[in-house]
Amino acid sequence: MSDLDKLKQLRADTGISYSVCKKALDDAKGDMDKARELLKAKGAEVAKKKASRDTKDGNVFSYIHHNKKIGALITLLCETDFVAKNDGFQQLGNDIAMQVASTDPDGIEALLEESFIKDPKHTIDELLKEQILKLGENISVGDIRRFEI
Repeated sequence: MSDLDKLKQLRADTGISYSVCKKALDDAKGDMDKARELLKAKGAEVAKKKASRDTKDGNVFSYIHHNKKIGALITLLCETDFVAKNDGFQQLGNDIAMQVASTDPDGIEALLEESFIKDPKHTIDELLKEQILKLGENISVGDIRRFEI
């Protein structure tokens, strides 16, 4: 696979900008797995830098299980309404609402440590950090509620 093909593949897999993907590939000397690990670390680093920023915008997300017996509401917060409208942010909110309905976490901290039900290789915290890297804003889970009959 050529370097350009690797770059395109990494960009397609992560949704992270070409320039950040190219730097990760260069630093990893073309090793895709190592580049993914570098991007994961970069996401954590960026999230740490942005953690002090206020998250005053965002959306409320819901998930109702097909049997109509379990549901969840969450607030996912960000810095601006521009990011709140982003497809990646919207997908993250829907995924976290489904996670809350499925796993009934014991608070936000427990939720962040859980393995993502759609992809157990990643935690919810890692998904947040990935979106922070992609979107360039602080993102946080504001509140979670689960309902069950």
